[in-house]
Amino acid sequence: MRCHAPAPEFGDTELGLAYVEFDVPPGSAEGIARFYTEIMAAPSNVVKRHGAPAAQVPIGRGQRLWYTETREPIPPYDGHHIEIYIADFSTPYKKLLERGLITLETDEHEWRFQRIVDPKTGKPLFEIEHEVRSLRHPLYARPLVNRNPLQTNTAYQRNQDAFRGKY
Repeated sequence: MRCHAPAPEFGDTELGLAYVEFDVPPGSAEGIARFYTEIMAAPSNVVKRHGAPAAQVPIGRGQRLWYTETREPIPPYDGHHIEIYIADFSTPYKKLLERGLITLETDEHEWRFQRIVDPKTGKPLFEIEHEVRSLRHPLYARPLVNRNPLQTNTAYQRNQDAFRGKY
């Protein structure tokens, strides 16, 4: 993990994750960019990063996912995940469902998938679980600081996010 101070290349992101970078196998960046563009409606492209091809996926204001090709061995998927909020919640869901890629349907505001595949060939390219939430999810746009630690995904109560100094 690398922590960076706010910088112009991160846009106006001052608190939060400016990017998450994954090492991926050689030859997979093009298919990964195609997956995000065609399936998730996140216009993506391939650029050079650290001297190697990398799929650049915009996921928010000043935020990116990077999938950078490496010749190093890729460790097996270990179960970690990323969480994303998307405006068009149903179209990507339908496209993933048609391909048998939905791994969990939590409720009307959240679903998950794990495999990124090339939409042209169906070839699996990389695994990272995506927890996908709608903009109507109860936890959307919660404050990032001074949050009530008793607020959890399973015991969430609206308008109780502010930390008030005691439990």
